[in-house]
Amino acid sequence: MFIDKATVKVSAGDGGNGRVNFRHEKFVDRGGPDGGDGGDGGDIIMVASRNQNTLASFRYHKELLAEPGKPGDKQNKHGKSGKDLTIQVPVGTLVSNADGLVLADFVADQQTAIIAHGGKGGFGNAHFVSSRRQAPRVAEKGERGDELELTLELKVIADVGIVGMPNAGKSTLLASVSNARPEIADYAFTTLTPNLGVVDLDKGNSLLLADVPGLIEGASEGKGLGDEFLRHVERTGVLIHLIDAYQDDVVAVYKTIQNELKSYTVDLSEKPQAVVLNKIDGLDPKVLVEKQKALKKVIPKGTMQYAISAVSGEGVKPMLYELKKLVDIQRAIKKEAEAEDMIPTLRLPETLNSWNVSKVDDHFLVKGRKIERFAERTDFESNHGIERLRDIMGKMGIMHQLRRMDVEPDQKVIIGDPAIGSIKY
Repeated sequence: MFIDKATVKVSAGDGGNGRVNFRHEKFVDRGGPDGGDGGDGGDIIMVASRNQNTLASFRYHKELLAEPGKPGDKQNKHGKSGKDLTIQVPVGTLVSNADGLVLADFVADQQTAIIAHGGKGGFGNAHFVSSRRQAPRVAEKGERGDELELTLELKVIADVGIVGMPNAGKSTLLASVSNARPEIADYAFTTLTPNLGVVDLDKGNSLLLADVPGLIEGASEGKGLGDEFLRHVERTGVLIHLIDAYQDDVVAVYKTIQNELKSYTVDLSEKPQAVVLNKIDGLDPKVLVEKQKALKKVIPKGTMQYAISAVSGEGVKPMLYELKKLVDIQRAIKKEAEAEDMIPTLRLPETLNSWNVSKVDDHFLVKGRKIERFAERTDFESNHGIERLRDIMGKMGIMHQLRRMDVEPDQKVIIGDPAIGSIKY
């Protein structure tokens, strides 16, 4: 089953908790702290694979979990880190979060990206030993792993996309020139999913063709099947606009498809095209010339026009070689544009230590990356843990700011997410 859009929830592993422990061994007087650190949680990793061609596996696996880290143990034993969860997705998959922010765009085979990071393991009390604090009774909790709602969208990547009305002969053309074996029949909408095929022109030269399901008038608004599959045209470098030569009004057919391409979210009509009359077998040469002249009046200047028979192969080879030249030009333009995008822009670095204090109703709210991470790792059921968090807030100047804002004794102070915990001033 071909699925080109899916939603999934991913949860990276939580970090393991650090341990509070002191050595209790025979003949060892006053054994020191030996609580180990917790292990890191596993990441969620996605890898693009040419062996995948659909997102169907995500239809039944709506939640993906990486392994959490193990807690630290006595004798300074470090908790085992959780295993990463590696997921294969088809090349051409776009991954975005609930806010629509693109997290990864998989355009090459074996491209890898960490989609969700596992939480760091908490430090055990052995980590906090110093000359001034020789018997610390504090340990950190492990950080929570990232939890994300993701939308996966597959956009087929091909050199050339074949578009046209149902029964224009798109699947027949793809089958005749490539290794693809799409379904071919004499009824509309034979093609229900995009098909890919590799065309070997000669030694060292090939094209990747995509046959996109037939478009009809109103496809860009959701009619027929076209709206669901126009996204697969977005990433093709060049389009073959295939028209049945036996249509009474080939100009009207051409305009219909062009309007749908133009009306899509992204204007696809601007892509380089070759307008191709198909099924010329048995067609009166004079009639064919008339149709070509009529098309020439409406297609943009410089657009290539061909007459072929996908069944007999007439005119197909020369068309493919010309398309290869056009694809090479588009590749060079894209490469140049990507090189320009690589020019670095200067940005002010985000300050890790920055924080902000605000009064909300009857309590104070502290926000800031670093202090929120400390709060997340604090065990709020431990007085030693809370005291350590107070010390950190004091060193960062947060306590001073609270006093300036007239905080009252025992007033609640929340750091970041209220679900994590709070302290009283």
